[in-house]
Amino acid sequence: MPTILGQNQYGKAENRVVRITRDGATHHIKDLSVSVSLSGDMDEVHYSGSNANVLPTDTTKNTVYAFAKEYGIESAEQFGIHLARHFVTSQEPIHRARIRIEEYAWERIEVPGEARHSFARRGQETRLAQITYDGERWEVVSGLKDLVVLNSTDSEFWGYVKDTYTTLPEAYDRILATEVSARWRFDWTDDEQATPDWETSYEQTRGHLLQAFADTYSLSLQQTLYQMGSRVIDNRAEIDEVRLSLPNKHHFLVDLEPFGLKNKNEVYYAADRPYGLIEATVLREGREARIPADLTNL
Repeated sequence: MPTILGQNQYGKAENRVVRITRDGATHHIKDLSVSVSLSGDMDEVHYSGSNANVLPTDTTKNTVYAFAKEYGIESAEQFGIHLARHFVTSQEPIHRARIRIEEYAWERIEVPGEARHSFARRGQETRLAQITYDGERWEVVSGLKDLVVLNSTDSEFWGYVKDTYTTLPEAYDRILATEVSARWRFDWTDDEQATPDWETSYEQTRGHLLQAFADTYSLSLQQTLYQMGSRVIDNRAEIDEVRLSLPNKHHFLVDLEPFGLKNKNEVYYAADRPYGLIEATVLREGREARIPADLTNL
């Protein structure tokens, strides 16, 4: 049966790069995992094995480390832009570069004296970025995953549909906890526009997500999700789309009656599975959604 080659790409995945910037006795650290994926005029390498248009994946790895030295790492987004532009503009057969970056945050350990070079990993949250460039247009999507948040009150869940198989009791004061996975897409698409301040944008977007979670008296996790996305759109003019995936990290009250004890919303069983999974996109009016529904494919 005749066959043809479909969509394809290649590159080097999960290049771990740590960049230390020394400012006298004060040091700064950037810790990234960078994945490079290239596509373009690559039919012949698949059909005949000719590597004439192939930039070795080892070269892309070396480029990541070289650029960390040459350009530094001001932000995950800016570093990805440098890489994507380089691969598309320096290699004629390459028409599209996709750079995926995970950033691992560190906190400075404050110690007596002038030395400021010790750090500790900050929680489990991971910062994310995906930069796509086709030689003319940019698409930058930032985000985070594994950000666990919890409200110990100000959450209810009642008034829902009940049928033969419904056993869940209505709740008028419950724990609401989730592990936030979020992606947000910038309206920056070409070099003629002013480039966003990626570091400030990330920190403030993260802050708005947290503030909305904390401020919302929640009647459903869907309501909380919408408030989180809306707050980002309302406060960050550079962002057009926010995609959120919120697993409901259920906390169930433990029945202590067999032990002659009253459980007044004090002791909970934290169930890890199965769990409710709430996902949605919040858009700036007039814009269209582009972030995949399945965040693992971003």
